Amino acid sequence: MVRHGESEWNQKNLFCGWYDAQLSEKGVKEADAAGVALAQAGYKFDIAHTSVLTRAQNTLKAILKGIKQEDLPVHKSWRLNERHYGGLTGLDKAATAAKYGEDQVLIWRRSFDIPPPPMEKDHAYYTNIVDDPRYATEPSKAEFPMFESLKLTIERTLPYWNNVIVPQLKEGKKILVAAHGNSLRGIVKHLDNMSDEAIMGLNLPTGIPFVYELDENFKPVVSMKFLGDEETVKKAMEAVANQGKAK
Repeated sequence: MVRHGESEWNQKNLFCGWYDAQLSEKGVKEADAAGVALAQAGYKFDIAHTSVLTRAQNTLKAILKGIKQEDLPVHKSWRLNERHYGGLTGLDKAATAAKYGEDQVLIWRRSFDIPPPPMEKDHAYYTNIVDDPRYATEPSKAEFPMFESLKLTIERTLPYWNNVIVPQLKEGKKILVAAHGNSLRGIVKHLDNMSDEAIMGLNLPTGIPFVYELDENFKPVVSMKFLGDEETVKKAMEAVANQGKAK
C-alpha cells in the first residue's frame, strides 16, 4: 500500500478531501521514489487498486513505471477516495486552527466519529465535486457524502476491501493499493484490529510504500513494513501531524 505523493493542496496546507488536486513537484518525486523503492525490494504485482482521484492514480502510474509493470490491470473506485472534508474543503488548515482553535481542528481531522461541517450547496467546490462526471454512475445520491468522519470513511472503504480485494487475495494475487491517508487508515485499522484511539494517532506519510504479508486467514504476519529508512518515515509522519497547527 502507498499513500499518494504530496498534492498541490497538501503543499498549500489546504483541506483537500474529494477535490481533485494534482501532485506537487515534490509529490511527483515521491511517487517516482516509491516506484524505485518497490523495484529495489523486488516487488511484482498481479493487480493494482486506486481511487478515482488523480493524485492517487498518477502516483500509481509512476510506481508501475518504476517496477516496469505499466500494463498491470488497475481497478479504480470511489470507495478508495480520501475522506470527504465537507465544509472544510479548500480551507487553510493553519488558518482554520487559528480561527477555531487547534483542539477543534484536531477533532475534525483526527477524531474517529465526529465529522466536519457538511458541504452546503453554496460551497465554492460543491458543483466541482458533485457534478464531476466520474461520479455519474456511482456513488448513488444516497451514498454521496457531504462530509465524512474516519468512521464513515471506513464504512464505505471496507466493503471494497472485503468484496473486491479479499477475493483476489484468496486467488493468490499480489495486490498493490495506491490511495489516500484516510482510506488506507481504514484498511490498516481493520487488518491490525486497532482501537479507535490508536488509529486516530496514525499519520501515514506521503509517497512511502508499506507492506503487509497475510496468512491464510488474511491476518497480518508482517504489518506496516515501510520501505524507507526509519528517520525519513518518522519525519514524514510528523509533517502530516503538524498540518493542523496554527502558525
